Amino acid sequence: MNQPKNFFDEVSARDEAPRSASHSEPGLRILLLEDVTSDAELISRELHKAKTPRVIHCVHTREDFLRALQEFSPDVILSDFAMPQFTALEALQLLREQPRDLPFILVTGSQSEEVAVECMKLGADDYILKASLKRLPSALRNAVKKHENERERSRALLALQRSEEHFRSLIENVLDIILVLDAGGIFHYVSPSIRILGYAPEELIGKKFLSFVGADDEGEVSEVLHSILSRAGQPVTFEFLIRHCDASLRAFETIGKKIQIDGANPGIVLNARDVTDRKQAEVAIDKLAAFPRLNPNPIFEMAASGHLTYCNQAAEEMAHSLGQEKPFAILPGDIRSIVQQCLLMGKRNIRRETEVAHRVLSWSFFPVIANQVVHCYATDITERLNLEAQLRQSQKMESIGQLAAGVAHDFNNILTLIQGYTGLLLERENLAADIVEPLQQVAVAAERAANLTRQLLMFSRKQVMQPQELDLNEIISNVTKFLGRLLGAEMVVHYNYAPNLPAIYADAGMLEQIIMNLAVNARDALPRGGQLSISTSVVDIGEAHVQFNPQARTGKSVCLRFSDNGSGIAAEVLPRIFEPFFTTKEIGKGTGLGLATVYGIVKQHQGWIEVLSKPKEGTTFRVYLPSVQRPAEKNVGLTPETIPGGHETILVVEDEPELRALVCEILQGHGYGIFEAPSAPDAIPVWEAHREKIDLLLTDMVMPGNITGRELAEKLKAQNPRLKVIYTSGYSVETLGGDFSFKRGVNFLQKPYHPFTLLKVVRDSLDTLEKINNS
Repeated sequence: MNQPKNFFDEVSARDEAPRSASHSEPGLRILLLEDVTSDAELISRELHKAKTPRVIHCVHTREDFLRALQEFSPDVILSDFAMPQFTALEALQLLREQPRDLPFILVTGSQSEEVAVECMKLGADDYILKASLKRLPSALRNAVKKHENERERSRALLALQRSEEHFRSLIENVLDIILVLDAGGIFHYVSPSIRILGYAPEELIGKKFLSFVGADDEGEVSEVLHSILSRAGQPVTFEFLIRHCDASLRAFETIGKKIQIDGANPGIVLNARDVTDRKQAEVAIDKLAAFPRLNPNPIFEMAASGHLTYCNQAAEEMAHSLGQEKPFAILPGDIRSIVQQCLLMGKRNIRRETEVAHRVLSWSFFPVIANQVVHCYATDITERLNLEAQLRQSQKMESIGQLAAGVAHDFNNILTLIQGYTGLLLERENLAADIVEPLQQVAVAAERAANLTRQLLMFSRKQVMQPQELDLNEIISNVTKFLGRLLGAEMVVHYNYAPNLPAIYADAGMLEQIIMNLAVNARDALPRGGQLSISTSVVDIGEAHVQFNPQARTGKSVCLRFSDNGSGIAAEVLPRIFEPFFTTKEIGKGTGLGLATVYGIVKQHQGWIEVLSKPKEGTTFRVYLPSVQRPAEKNVGLTPETIPGGHETILVVEDEPELRALVCEILQGHGYGIFEAPSAPDAIPVWEAHREKIDLLLTDMVMPGNITGRELAEKLKAQNPRLKVIYTSGYSVETLGGDFSFKRGVNFLQKPYHPFTLLKVVRDSLDTLEKINNS
């Protein structure tokens, strides 16, 4: 049916408004497929009566329909079933190809149910007969609302689908492990991240969660799971060990919460994070932190500003031991400058020394450029410095001792000559009176010189010792009769002996030398008289004493104490008092060997000396000697007697010609036969020529050549075991060897010796041989 064009223009002008892209104008946008003007007006009138807001756009061709779908963008479509060039079925077919799902209502004059059914099958929402348009507004509203609901549902489903996909992506890609357990602890869900433990998610479904928990944690984890199920959604945080597929255990930090599974069934969701590496790092950090915290040496950390940012307990203890409350107080005074220089130069500063409370501290600074801090380490080196000073002192005294021993050895040979010839002259009968007195003065001078050489040898530890178990109290008592004359009437001496004093293993003569020298030292400190206290005691030396006196030894010792109220010793002089030849006396009034001799004797006896002294407050010497448990032996001296000569033959080996001549003269003068040699190599041919005649070998220990006196004696005794041997020496006990047995006055003669001593030792040795022969 044809329709006037001006009718559609009129409808458009009245009912249609331009459609903007914003779709902001009110009312339904209705696309009307109708080619009959009157029918279009009826539809518009009916909607107007129902007060339905609308904007109507009429088309009746395929092309116009497609264009209107794009340009008009309708909310709903009303369509006649049949038009000359276009049908409702074609419109429905085209609409299905569009992305938008629009309500479609068939408005037709036909009452054929087949037509309605066919349109409904293609997606029509409703159909209205033109003869009954009253239902059109409500049908229109219902169709629009239906499609809006469907669109909302589609949007909600799409949003839900996108949300599920999003969260699924998060769960499947997160490193944390997500587990869902049912109320029985069975795996209900396992996230793909379980692969970090070497498992596939599907192989765990249906298995018991606790069977993968470390054995030590199984009981605790079971209690935690029951606790989660008993709570109303309260999350629980816990840690446990879970077993890797390679049987190793990994640490996990976990948050668990109660959820509903499959509706009303309770379950547990676990979010577990592998913290094994963090735990291991924490352990490593704890170990590193323990190093400064538990280090016995003081450790400090300084900021770039020089402020103290950390110190360990050892640093606090050092500060307290030095009388300071704060550790910062014992740091070097220029600590800020030190820190700044370390960080600026990037170099360490070590072996910096400071003195705090009479203790010497050594500091080492190490910059940590990355953190802009400086680490500082402190060491108390007071004891080490003391030991080094003592070592230097010992080395110095040792070198001087070697020199003194050499001088004493040579001097003893000369003194032996002086004493020998003086003794021979004094033994002559009818000696002129004016000669006797000078000779006696020479003999006395020689004896004094011999005492001086003994002091040198004692100081140098080359004096031959004759140790035995002695009672120190008895030694002091024997010397007291000499001390009165030595000290003078102005000195008052107090004696205090400890009862039941343990024995000491020592040389009696050397102990007397210690007592005499310390007494003389006290006398010199009291030129106008004063008081001297001499006492003995038993002390038990502990570790604390040794720490402050490195020369001391732990255990029981006998202490000899000399204390005077004299002038004392200045602090700058005190470290040098045991040096040989050091003296504060005027020239000619002291040799400087008195205290050095005491020092040498004490060292030979494995003891030590401690000195306390202050100017004008007196001085105290404490001599410590090791004690022994054996009873002390009484020191029995020998008295001079007439020594008979003999007819035996003696081989004299001595490298000093004058001394050798003197010895031969003394022995020949008493009836002995003599062979002589200047050295051990020269003595061997003499021995080989006269071995059957020689009864005794008298040999010096140290002679030129490559054979010592001891080696000569061993060689000759190997050929004649009955040969008697007497050794002589100006020193030294070391040359005899530690495994060699000798006794002074029996098979050893210490130079210088008197002719009487030489004859007695020779006679005693030969008489021992004669007794053996007679037996």
